[in-house]
Amino acid sequence: QVQLVESGGGLVQPGGSQRLSCAVSGSIFSFTSMGWYRQAPGKERELVAVIANIGSTNYADSVKGRFTISRDITKNMMYLQMNGLKPEDTAVYYCNANRRPPYPKGIDYWGKGTLVTVSS
Repeated sequence: QVQLVESGGGLVQPGGSQRLSCAVSGSIFSFTSMGWYRQAPGKERELVAVIANIGSTNYADSVKGRFTISRDITKNMMYLQMNGLKPEDTAVYYCNANRRPPYPKGIDYWGKGTLVTVSS
């Protein structure tokens, strides 16, 4: 049973920083990719950042240059460092792990989410 547990959400002022963590049961290498998604009130869930098994990363245009995804293989942890936070970054942030095969989309595993609120 795959378990993903997020932590690190909370209230932060505009321009501030926050680091989210995702604890992964099992080896991170067992997944094809891992990522962070977010869902703002009234909006669909969207991809924020993804890190592939080989370590390559990709970001949504809205967070490029501000957010950094990383992982600690020895601890089976994934992180999202968020700098220069804006009110529009307010959302529930979800940890995701994807395993392929099966192709094409594989199997997605999700955490329960952690709320980040950017407000003064």
